[in-house]
Amino acid sequence: MLRFLVGLAVLSLGLVWGAPTYTLRYNHVLGPNHPYHAALQQWAQRVSERTNGDLQILVFHSAQLGVEEDIIEQLRQGVPVGQNTDGARLGNYVREFGVFNGPYFVDSYQTVERLVRLPVVQTWTDRLANQYGIRILCFNWVQGYRHFMTNKPIRTPQDLQGLRIRTPPAPVWQESVRALGATPVALPFGEIYSALQQRAIDGAELVYANIPDMSLWEVVRYVNETKHFLLINFQVVGEAWFRRLPANYRNILTEECRRAGQAVSRQIEENEARIKQDIQRRGMTIVSDINLAPFQQAGLAAYQRLGIFDVRRLIYSQLGLER
Repeated sequence: MLRFLVGLAVLSLGLVWGAPTYTLRYNHVLGPNHPYHAALQQWAQRVSERTNGDLQILVFHSAQLGVEEDIIEQLRQGVPVGQNTDGARLGNYVREFGVFNGPYFVDSYQTVERLVRLPVVQTWTDRLANQYGIRILCFNWVQGYRHFMTNKPIRTPQDLQGLRIRTPPAPVWQESVRALGATPVALPFGEIYSALQQRAIDGAELVYANIPDMSLWEVVRYVNETKHFLLINFQVVGEAWFRRLPANYRNILTEECRRAGQAVSRQIEENEARIKQDIQRRGMTIVSDINLAPFQQAGLAAYQRLGIFDVRRLIYSQLGLER
């Protein structure tokens, strides 16, 4: 009898863990070898452990669920999906978020952590949730600096003139790259390699971690360290789905999101030196003798064109920065 009861208990536990009440399908455009993929899986595992398997997150790499913009529209409609995204995409809904992807906006992870706590940013976050149905879980995931990756060395904004540079399909990205001197070409992330290979574009602006993830040494020769964006990512789900969760599950989801973001951002920063050594061994050249001042000055035009120069000024004022 005791053996029967033990077996019944084990079976019941298996059924509970095998049939979660809540399942979230989570999409990102990066490859399976990018540090974000493992970090998102770690987030999923911790959430599952803390909810006894009742809240399950299934992570999909390489845009397997669809392109980023489509996923964001789906989650707005209540579909249980989530997306790793950026301020430029969120700026399509709440304009002020676009400042997060402006040229030379912030230059350290510590400043990103301070942004998270600003009251004005919380106001934008609430508007995004209440008016547009997009819930930000956290935005302390930082991929590092983006640089221009081309087949010629770049040291001044003039060197970018006439070059077709891939950007994500969002106005902030495109106007920023245009202000820095290049011609922006909007393409999905998954088409970068083939576009470079076929010379449909002359380069892209990416982070170091993208190079090994995409074997970019096969199609570009130079990494030009312009550091024009510190890439801040947001983890988002639909507000309607989020509100259906029990309050303690909502807390677990956001707490573990922040924890995973902090860890992977640190990991990416630590990995950069190793990646640099590896890509140089594979034949790439790193151009680091760049005077950033002309790029920083040129980048200001993007804020003016996008109508977010005052937003930038407000943020700097609240952070106590003089720029």
